[in-house]
Amino acid sequence: MAASVHVSKVRSLYKRILVLHRFLPIDLRALGDQYVKDEFRRHKSAAAEDAKGFMTEWENYKATLQTQVLESAQHGSVKFGANLSEGKLGSFQEDQIGQLYELMLESTKSTRQFDIQEDSK
Repeated sequence: MAASVHVSKVRSLYKRILVLHRFLPIDLRALGDQYVKDEFRRHKSAAAEDAKGFMTEWENYKATLQTQVLESAQHGSVKFGANLSEGKLGSFQEDQIGQLYELMLESTKSTRQFDIQEDSK
């Protein structure tokens, strides 16, 4: 029973993040959607302690993004994202630092790898 409640919470969080990504600029949305899908898939069979930390961090991400989306709707323009504290950055493992660096490079590319266009309806 507890496992099904956990699965439901994970799915709900996953879906909410993807909904919030719809409000991001198209290039950030594509990058964010792929990153979220990969991370949730990668942690599908994580140990209970790892899953707890994973869920906490993604809940924090969701809350930050939700606040930024609402600010964007009210003010028309907002910078998406947040700086990491030195303490949080210091707690990352070496592979996480590498992954973060790759994500930073991808998100700041001046020439895009893909030509992403909005659907015209």
